[in-house]
Parts: sequence; C-alpha cells; structure tokens
Amino acid sequence: MRLLRIVPDNTRFKFVRFRRFSYPLSAAYSMLVIALFLTVGLNYGIDFKGGTLIEMQAKNGTAEIAQVRSTAHGLGFGEAEVQEFGTAGDISMRFALQAGGEAAQQAVVVKAREAFSANYDFRRVETVGPRVSGELVQAGTLGVVLAIIGVLIYLWFRFEMPLAIGAILGTLHDIVLTIGFFLITQLEFNLTSIAAILTIVGYSLNETVVVFDRTRELLRRYKTMPIDELLDLSVNSTLSRTAMTATTTFLSLLALVFFGGTAIEGFALVMLFGVVVCTYSAMFVSTPVLLYMDVRFGRPESAEEKAPAATKAKAKA
Repeated sequence: MRLLRIVPDNTRFKFVRFRRFSYPLSAAYSMLVIALFLTVGLNYGIDFKGGTLIEMQAKNGTAEIAQVRSTAHGLGFGEAEVQEFGTAGDISMRFALQAGGEAAQQAVVVKAREAFSANYDFRRVETVGPRVSGELVQAGTLGVVLAIIGVLIYLWFRFEMPLAIGAILGTLHDIVLTIGFFLITQLEFNLTSIAAILTIVGYSLNETVVVFDRTRELLRRYKTMPIDELLDLSVNSTLSRTAMTATTTFLSLLALVFFGGTAIEGFALVMLFGVVVCTYSAMFVSTPVLLYMDVRFGRPESAEEKAPAATKAKAKA
C-alpha cells in the first residue's frame, strides 16, 4: 500500500530566492501594523476596558436591532453598543464602565433584564469593574512579555547564535503580523486573544525549530555546498512534514470556526491566520535570514553572491 504524499520526495523548490518578495511584503505589512496601532488601536474587549456585556437571543427568532438600541439607550447608562452576531436573532449589547463600582455594574444587568427578558433569552452576561480590568491588563501584558522572553532565551541556548537570531526574528515577525490581524479586522482583543497569541508563538517556534534542526544537520553533513542551496534543501526536506502539520491544524481550526460557537470563534479565527503566517514565516522569512548570518563555516559563495563580485572585477579590468 502506497503512502499518501502531499509533497513529493524529490521537491527542489527555490525558497530562498523568494526573499526578494517576502521581505518587502513583510516589511510593508509591519509598517502598516505600526501605523494602525498608533492611529486606530486595538478593539479592546470588556476584559480590558471594563463595563457590561450582554448577549441575547430573540425568542421568536427575529431581533429588532433599532428597537433594542433605542431601549438600551433609554436605560440611562449612556450610549450602548448594540449589534447582531452569530445566527439570526442573536444580539450583543455593550455598556460602558459605570461610576459607582460593582453595584453600578450590577444595576445595568438588572435593568436590562427588566427591559428585555420578555422577548429575549439572556445567553451571556459579563460584568467587569475598573479594578478587575486594570489587573487583567497588567497580568495579561506581563504574561505575554514573560512568555516571549522565555521563548527567546530558549532559542538562544537551543541553537548557535546565527540560527538563534533567525528563529527570534521569525517569532517576532509572527507576533507582529498576528497583532496586525486584530488591527485590520477589529476583532475583539481580550484574554482569549492573549491565549491565541501565546499559542501562535508556540506554533511558530515549533515550525522554525524543525527547519533549523535540519539546517544544522545539513551544515555538518555538506561542508562544501553553497549556503543558498543548503537552505533550500533544508526547507524542502521538511516540506512534507510542514504541509501535513499545517493542513491538519488548519482543518481542525476551520471546524471550530463553523461549529465551535461564538465563545471560541475569535480564538479559532486568529489561530487560522497564525497557522498560515507561521508556515509562511518558517519558509520565506526565518530561513532566508541565515543568508546574512555567519553560518557559512568556510562554504563557497553561492551563484548570487559570486555575480556581484564578478561584475566588480570586470569593471576594474
């Protein structure tokens, strides 16, 4: 019985050559992320901003958005953000943080139930006070920073310095692009989003380590092979594993997007984007970086490196 091969064993794709397109593309996207972060900003959820979130479903299956919005504004808690989500008849209401502590937040829920319980079923109610939201911001930020520092330290000791730098740049690249996904889509950024970012960091690390382990092995085995050919060989030799991992993970996350419900839909969407970005990064960002690092160990120059030298020599002659 023949085994299924997503990628043929004799694949010889020139990945390193595409750095002329991948690097400008990633640089342009990164600059866009910085610009959006400074101007638009993230769409922080109730976990970080504080306030009250209520999700309801119409008992008759049809939600009157205009009527709900008008009633919510008339409750006396300021302007409420009302929008449809999920299936037909689902509505979410978001009230801003109220002055007066936890008691004021609970008053919002009580009045909302009085106003809408006759026609709507309450599916989800979340109330976060200013003190709790501030603590969540600090704890979430600290958790992400410590996790990233831990990953960078691991990479530094796991590989020789050139390989470690390439892996670190690839991981930071994936984090920036993931934050860009939140900025462009304005997907709610909450504690679940932090979990998604940390998961993507782990996935990115896994993809990079697999390729770089093969690179290190080939560096010792083929001491006279030009570095660009060796890097292409390391990616091609792990391409079947990379394709299998990315495909199975993508399909699992796709199922969560369609059938997992609204509670984890945001997490699954971010992870879908992360799987694509991490796979792209390992092949077209992290690996080509090694061309500019000191990983040659006495290897001959590649054809691309020889060409400028030959041109200069002819000019001098």
